Amino acid sequence: MKKVRSKNSRIQSKLITYIWICIFPFIIFFVFAIFRLLGYYQQNDQLVRNITSANQYNMDFKNAMDEMMYKIIIGSANWTDSEKKLEGEDPKGLIEEAELHFIELRKNTTSQNVQADLDALIKLLGILDERVDDILRNVDEGGHYDENIEMLDMNIRTLTSLIQDDIQKYIYDEATNMEMLRREVASSLVSNMRLLVVMLIIMLIVVFYLSRRLSRRITQPITELCEMTEKFAGGDFTVSYHTDSNDEMETLAKSFNSMVKEIKVLVEDIHREQENAKDAELRLLQEQINPHFLYNTLDAIIWMTESGENKKAIQIIQELSSFFRISLSKGQSEISIKNEKEHVRSYLEIQRYRYQDILDYEIEFDEDILEYHIQKLTLQPIVENALYHGIKNKRGRGMIRVTGKAEGDDIVFTVEDNGRGMNEEELARLKRLISGEESTDDQSGFGMANVEKRLEMLYGDKYGMTVKSEFGEGTIVTVRIPKV
Repeated sequence: MKKVRSKNSRIQSKLITYIWICIFPFIIFFVFAIFRLLGYYQQNDQLVRNITSANQYNMDFKNAMDEMMYKIIIGSANWTDSEKKLEGEDPKGLIEEAELHFIELRKNTTSQNVQADLDALIKLLGILDERVDDILRNVDEGGHYDENIEMLDMNIRTLTSLIQDDIQKYIYDEATNMEMLRREVASSLVSNMRLLVVMLIIMLIVVFYLSRRLSRRITQPITELCEMTEKFAGGDFTVSYHTDSNDEMETLAKSFNSMVKEIKVLVEDIHREQENAKDAELRLLQEQINPHFLYNTLDAIIWMTESGENKKAIQIIQELSSFFRISLSKGQSEISIKNEKEHVRSYLEIQRYRYQDILDYEIEFDEDILEYHIQKLTLQPIVENALYHGIKNKRGRGMIRVTGKAEGDDIVFTVEDNGRGMNEEELARLKRLISGEESTDDQSGFGMANVEKRLEMLYGDKYGMTVKSEFGEGTIVTVRIPKV
């Protein structure tokens, strides 16, 4: 027994040695290549960021400065009254920001031609700052309108044109440096590829030699197990491997057979889950884009057009476009609460055109929650349920009120209608639908159940939907989500 352990230890030691002999040259090569590529990446990234930041000034600085000074001269921007000064109309601040930006770029560059470009640019910004001071003093004194206009044309606009030219020259020189860097990277890549090919050939020779030696240690049980594994990988879950050897291979065979059985069960479970997921996905898509809602809306548009109500038809088309744009949201599952509010508004506005004799609505969201995110199509199915099961079944006009506000770390929405309401039996059934205890083909009922399921999966049992209703009085649905 001791002799076998000693032999196994020597084999293990040799295997480890062979592996390191194969790996070590590649480790050295790849560490070297990574550091080289990292250096190239940092240089290229710096050049791209420099060009991008400078390009913003190339596009905006001249127009912004010329327009700002013109407004100050004609009095559109009240420069002399700091309390009435419009945000963003500070020419001194704009120049200072540009100077600081290009000074920072000057510190980070080692190219002489780029340094010269930036030196000239910074100098022009200083001259521009002096000319702006001249006009601002005249504005403070008053009565220099013609002189200021002349200074604007002769000094300010000329200087901003020169600054824009210098920015474009800086961008061109940085782009030239980027092209030089690209050529250097390409040359280095070719050299590294040649080195890699040589190392690969050497390693193939070494591996071939080692494989010849190690192949003598490969036993028949391992070969048989490989054949069983290939059959199993091909989808044959009936394979079973047995061996008479009383060693690690016996343990491996038992583990293999156990794994085959477990994976077979798991694959069957996955197949069932995939079928369920497909059904759920299909119903979710059906819930998101209700064909009846679309058809009815298009019919209304046709009717309005034929009746000569083209203005109303255009408005409802605009609302329908907004509704479906947010419904699709480029495939995103989360949208801002601001967009969710617009989605609900578009839906209710469309329905108001169709049910103008019975439907009024109000939407009130606190401003401080609009930038938080919410799962798409959270409120619209609830609003749809309020319309079709509350307002439509009531005599006379009805009101749907949608609100949203923050409560601590949570956001709470309510959808309230003064429609027909529900008795205890109807309310109990709706709660069973929402909890998933009962299924339905009703579009709005399925939509509310889908909302509850998604909220519970995302946020846990603490969050979700609650419903209160009184027959003849109306229904209130409350949705609670965390601030995201």
